[in-house]
Parts: sequence; C-alpha cells; structure tokens
Amino acid sequence: MAITELPESVETATTTTTASSIENLNSDLNHAIRRIRGSNGFEAINSSDVCGSGAGFETVNDRSKSVGESSDGGSVANDGEESKETEETTTPYKFAYRASAPAHRRIKESPLSSDAIFRQSHAGLFNLCVVVLIAVNSRLIIENLMKYGLLIRAGFWFSSKSLRDWPLLMCCLSLQLLPLTAFLVEKMAQQRRMTERAVVILHITITTAAILYPVLVILKCDFAFLSGVILMLVACIVWMKLVSYAHANHDMRQLAKCIDKVETSDVDYSYDVSFKSLAYFMVAPTLCYQLSYPRTPCIRKGWVARQFIKLITFTGLMGFIIEQYINPIVQNSQHPLKGNLLYAIERVLKLSVPNLYVWLCMFYCFFHLWLNILAELLCFGDREFYKDWWNAKTIDEYWRMWNMPVHKWMVRHIYFPCLRNGIPKGVAILIAFLVSAVFHELCIAVPCRLFKWWAFIGIMFQVPLVILTNFLQNKFQSSMVGNMMFWCFFSILGQPMCVLLYYHDVMNRKSSAR
Repeated sequence: MAITELPESVETATTTTTASSIENLNSDLNHAIRRIRGSNGFEAINSSDVCGSGAGFETVNDRSKSVGESSDGGSVANDGEESKETEETTTPYKFAYRASAPAHRRIKESPLSSDAIFRQSHAGLFNLCVVVLIAVNSRLIIENLMKYGLLIRAGFWFSSKSLRDWPLLMCCLSLQLLPLTAFLVEKMAQQRRMTERAVVILHITITTAAILYPVLVILKCDFAFLSGVILMLVACIVWMKLVSYAHANHDMRQLAKCIDKVETSDVDYSYDVSFKSLAYFMVAPTLCYQLSYPRTPCIRKGWVARQFIKLITFTGLMGFIIEQYINPIVQNSQHPLKGNLLYAIERVLKLSVPNLYVWLCMFYCFFHLWLNILAELLCFGDREFYKDWWNAKTIDEYWRMWNMPVHKWMVRHIYFPCLRNGIPKGVAILIAFLVSAVFHELCIAVPCRLFKWWAFIGIMFQVPLVILTNFLQNKFQSSMVGNMMFWCFFSILGQPMCVLLYYHDVMNRKSSAR
C-alpha cells in the first residue's frame, strides 16, 4: 500500500528526525574518512569532496525531501523506508573498505610458526587425525580379517581350563588374613604389650609372606598366565598396603610418645587402632593408610551402571586386539635379539600400534573406570588417580603423573624417609626406581616362570632416560622434544620390545621342557 500523504505534524517530526539522523551519519562518515586517510599517511579530505559526483557514490536523499517523496516528486512504495534504512546502514562500509584503506596494520606470525603454534586452536587438525586414524585402522581390520579370519572363539570369555586356577583363587582369598594379623600386632603395640622391636620384626614377616606365599603357589601350580598376573598384582597391592599401615601406625605411635613427653594441654592428638579403618583401607582405591579419608555424600547408581558398561566394553576391546592382532604378530616373528636388525625393527614397529591401543585401554579401564567405580561405591572422595601424563615433557614427569596411588606411596614411604635419613636426593630416586623395577619383574617373570630380568632392566633404563629428557628440556626449553622422546622410547619401542622378548623366551622354555 503506497503512502500518499501524512498529517502535517507527523510529516514535520519525521523530516526533523531524518534530517538529524543524516547529520549524525555525515558526521560519523567524516570522522571515519579522516581516520582512514590519516592512518594511510594521506591528507584528510572532507566528506563533501568524497560524496560528490567524482566519488561515484550518493549518500542520502536531499534534506529538503520529506518522507513519502521520491527524487522526482512521485510517491514511494511501501518498501521505501526499508530501502532507506538499508542504505543508511551500508553506506559507512562503502567508505571503510575503500581501495586506499590499509590492509596490513600489524606484525603477525603464521599460525603454524614456532612462536604462534601454541596460541592457536588445532581442532580441525585433531579432527583430521581422528578421521585418518579411523581410516587406517579400518584398513588394518579388513586386512587382518582377510588374512587370519576371526580368531575369537567361544572360549574367549570363559574356558574349562580356567577351573584349574582354583589354587590361585584360594591363595588370593587367604591373603586377606594377613591384614588381620597386622591389626592384632598393632593393637598389642597400642596397648604396650609388645616392644617396638618385636612389632617391626612381625610386620617384616607379615609383609614378606604377602609376597612369597603367592610366588610359591604360582610356581607350584599349573595355571593360565593371566591368572598368575592378577594374583601377583593383588599380592603387590596387599604388600604395599601393609607396609603403609605399619609405617603410618609406627609414626603415629612416635608422635603420641612425643606429645606425652611434652604434656601440653592444648594439643589434641588421638591415636587409635581400629579394625573398621583397616578394613576400609584394604578395599579403598589408595595405597596410603590414614585414619580417615575425604568422603562423598552418596552413591550415584546410574553413574556406576554406565561406568560398568564402559568397563565391560573396553575390556572386550582390549581382549579382541590381543587375540586378533598381537598374538598373530608375535607368533609369526623371530626373537628380536637373534635375527636381522631391520626385521626386528619392522616387527617392533608393527607391534607398537596394537600394543599402544591395549596399553591405553588398560589405563582407561583400570585407572579411570575401575578405580572410580570402586571410589563411588565406597564414597571415597579423593579421585586423583592420575594426572595429564600424556603431556609429560620428561620421563620424570610421566612417572609422577601416570600412577598417582603408587607415586604417593613412593613419596611417603620410600623417598622422604630416605631424605630424612641423610640419603642424597639422587640416591633416593634411584632406590625408588629399584623398588619399582623389582615389583615389575615379579609381576611378569613369576607368571611366566622365567627370570630374564627384561622388565627390571626396562624400568632401570628409565633412570638415564630421566637424565636425558631433563637435559633436553633444560637446553631447548620446548615441551615438544621431551614429550616426543617419552612417546618414542616408552610406548613405540620399549613396550613392544619387552612383549617380544618375553613371548619368545617363554616359547623357548616350553619347547625345551618338552
């Protein structure tokens, strides 16, 4: 509908408003042009010079024209106001992006340069890596199925051979009698029915039995390798918990004696030996004993159910990768130290990818899913079971972030006690790695019934790697160098080589036994 005429008051007000807005617009344009020309190093010019016929642009309608009048005096269509608003909105951009406007104003680095790469978002490159990873692994899955077929059989989850492992199960259950014995020792020590020397001797006997008893059972009985590894892991956990329990209670007794000697009324230090606290500690996802822990208010049942589903899924994926990929590779390979060097490198690199997947699945299943499930069921509050170890710049950082329960235990019961007894810091670190190497060797060599010390050497080899990566980090001041060294030596080369060495040594032992 065309607008033919307006009341005089409305027409006057509208004309005044339009004239005012045009004046403001011209003022803004004039200011913008001066700024642009001034920044370019040219002499500022008036807007009237730019808006003239020489500029080739027409800014706004004549001020004398009222709303509803066209340039030739005719009436305007109902879209006249919309076109005027659009023109008034877009007019400043006609002058802001002129050909003479500067396009380069600041010093800038390329996004992938070394100075700017960590200030950019690389989400697109991450998505590309995910797509390439899926494509490459899809090809490997198809190639593996075409070459070997489906290797997963009906006995993958449960086999009748597993029934022969019942002695290991009984050994695992009977290990729980050792914490009860330790509790009785501490109770008598609290009541001062036993000397401190006798308490120490009894705790050494109990902790030694926690390791030797499973080792003897595994070496005497016929069993599956996985069952032996699980039993040794349980035995090591029980040993570390008993050491922490004895050490913490010994320290609390010493503090209680010191407080009794001082006889200060303002100090309230309670020392109690409670079976309830020990029982909670033995099942809690921690290796460091204390009288109380931070607790959560409730159990999220739905959350626990979802985590259990994830745990079953990733455990199955881990087993599938082992059966379908790792087993054929190691079975078709030679001993890495007795063959061609190039062939050994090719086997290690071929095994590194599925081995890395299994290792990451193991980390996610145990440290994230299982420990969080256990913590939720027990209302255990401190759930820092790991840190961002994948960003570790040195091997030293990796070992401090990878396994927080073990790291806290090492710091509390090995590292700082060594420092308090005057042992140098470097020697204390070496002792901590030595203890870790011994237990890694026990968890692998005992189930394999083979003591070649490959795991021990692998862990102790971390000490020169710590020195090397720390040196590189201090010299280059780059997180990339140390992080790449960590992934290369630890995941790509170290673990696959250890798997090949133990597999072929076990096969050679079985063939010689026949």
